[in-house]
Amino acid sequence: MTTFVTTEMHTCGQPIRIIEKGFPKILGDTLRKKMDYLIQEHDHLRKLLMWEPRGHFDLIGVLLVPPDHPEADIGAIFMHNEGYGPMCGDATMSLGRYLVDKGIVRNPTIPQTVVKIQCPCGLVEIRVQNDGKKTGAVSFLSVPSFLYEKDVSVNVSEFGQIVVDIAYGGGFYAIVPSSQFNLENDCSSAKMKEASGKLLGELRTHYKVIHPENSDANISYIYGIIVTDGKDGHNEEVTTNFTLYADNAVGRAPCGSGSSARIAQQYGRGLIKLDQTRVFESRTGGKYRATPVKAVSCGDFNAVVVEVSGNGHYIGTSSFSLEEGDKIGKGFLMS
Repeated sequence: MTTFVTTEMHTCGQPIRIIEKGFPKILGDTLRKKMDYLIQEHDHLRKLLMWEPRGHFDLIGVLLVPPDHPEADIGAIFMHNEGYGPMCGDATMSLGRYLVDKGIVRNPTIPQTVVKIQCPCGLVEIRVQNDGKKTGAVSFLSVPSFLYEKDVSVNVSEFGQIVVDIAYGGGFYAIVPSSQFNLENDCSSAKMKEASGKLLGELRTHYKVIHPENSDANISYIYGIIVTDGKDGHNEEVTTNFTLYADNAVGRAPCGSGSSARIAQQYGRGLIKLDQTRVFESRTGGKYRATPVKAVSCGDFNAVVVEVSGNGHYIGTSSFSLEEGDKIGKGFLMS
């Protein structure tokens, strides 16, 4: 009987499960080939650890693998209820602390240790506060993020024509103010989840995206929906994110890659300038600070590198197993 050992963390309330033991060696000489091998040969293990009775509908998992990028310290494969994600900024924040605390990062520095993680979307630099005794706040520098298309009109059942912006921040997101649904920006609203889920379904069916430098199917699709309070543009006021991603999973944190996408949207519309910071808040009250720090290009798009900062925390360790004959224990989902 195989035993699976994990470290459990959360970033602003978003549960993160870092898998330490139990998975076989993941074959492949690139991160993409490792993901393909995992999908084809061992996807049942994702279901075992992400789904109930060991996990739940909105859980994020991370499997660390050797990188093939020459600058990377480690590679990361992100998993969730639906499969495997292109990026998870929430996970990278917790993962930054974990990698330093576990000694996986060679030659950590004080007062800040830099960790470079190869993610499916590209190389992500993480900066971890480190006083030599304890790690603290974490920030990451996004991959080039950009406004892909603005004012996209989508016909959504029960809600009519909804106009969204499509932006990329490690994954493609549709960004829409809650007023488009005639809803108050109540992040706990079941109606908000229903509306976002219908919008996501329509976009995935009828609207196609192609990353200008990475046509990988794991990148070039609408990963999630971000519903906002409509407070765009630079100001000191906190603004809210409600994020739906993967198979209608609801984010607890303000969403790291989604924050990068939202900054890219505002930058692309001329609503925010370099080095201006926005504060994004989630349904838990958790906050991220997000700042466009460098103008770059991505294909023909004017893009930015976004610094997103927050906090990850340890909540425990787990040891899981599957008893012989336990069919239900192989995993099931209830939303």
